Amino acid sequence: MATPLSAARFLDALKAEGLRVVEVGDWQTHNRDGHGPWGPVHGVVIHHTATTGSDSTVRLCREGRPDLPGPLCHGVITKDGTVHLVGCGRANHAGLGDGNVLRAVLAEKRLPPVTKADTDGNHYFYGFECENLGDGSDPWPAAQMTAVEKAAAALCRAHGWHERSVIGHLEWQPGKVDPRGFTMDALRERIAERLK
Repeated sequence: MATPLSAARFLDALKAEGLRVVEVGDWQTHNRDGHGPWGPVHGVVIHHTATTGSDSTVRLCREGRPDLPGPLCHGVITKDGTVHLVGCGRANHAGLGDGNVLRAVLAEKRLPPVTKADTDGNHYFYGFECENLGDGSDPWPAAQMTAVEKAAAALCRAHGWHERSVIGHLEWQPGKVDPRGFTMDALRERIAERLK
């Protein structure tokens, strides 16, 4: 069980990991807290945006869509490796996922297959959206992958978690494919190395 980081501690954790961070508008208070609980937090969910263009991607993740209000994550990691902070608190990113996966994350064990959608992930997970078309062909530049690794590691370090607290959206919610273009096992290996 972990209390969510304050906006100041969240920012400090990212910067301490060596990340380039841009604060977008009123991100410190921009959230969906009035639409369900936020915390305790148990991990980090990594997504791809299925978009192109940094400015429009950050704007979308901050403001949301007609069918899904923003913020759609806590931070947007653009192709150049910058983390754009768009929200702090509950965000519309994880949706309903598998409670068995949450239990595995809590125990920091290997994840079971995703078979159901019975647990509110927006309650329990930080979320990073990563600028990528998600078509399996759009490249993941080294700077962006390093930033994804560092951002996830920063939150693991701040909460005393290890790499098994970082999952992909496809490992949480049935029918999701993100992030596509790298494996979560490979990312977790990188995070484990960084946390040594």
